[in-house]
Amino acid sequence: MTLQLEGWFARRGDTPLGDHCGIDRTMQLVGNRTSMLLLREAFHGTTRFDALHRRVGVTEAVAAQRLKELVAAGVLTKEPYREPGQRTRHEYRLTEAGHALLPIVIALLEWGGRYTPSEFGPSRLTHADCGAPAHVEIHCEAGHAVPEEDLVVRAPHDR
Repeated sequence: MTLQLEGWFARRGDTPLGDHCGIDRTMQLVGNRTSMLLLREAFHGTTRFDALHRRVGVTEAVAAQRLKELVAAGVLTKEPYREPGQRTRHEYRLTEAGHALLPIVIALLEWGGRYTPSEFGPSRLTHADCGAPAHVEIHCEAGHAVPEEDLVVRAPHDR
């Protein structure tokens, strides 16, 4: 089953969506491997440049460029810190927009664990309070779980 399209989306034919699509705009900001792995590390609590680039496994130049893009996009913020006797450096912290990406990062983790198996097995997410497994699900604002076949995509101007 697929998502239902209504309004302009259903009538558009082969017209490309481009920037009309939130997926396209999001991928332009965070749609590369390094950016997603930097976000993963930020969610793990890693904030300092040296640790970020080492843990992601990229060069300093690549990490610096991606971090600059994530800051410009408003996903991360740079905050100065200074160790005694050292020059001022910056930590990278998630913004509200960055924290809002958590379901995407978790969905990628779950999908990768299921469809790209590792010899180590999939990572598991659990609820800290009760220990039960935690998963990403789609819910409407009324609190109902919404399966794929019940989702409707409407263009912003078709409300």
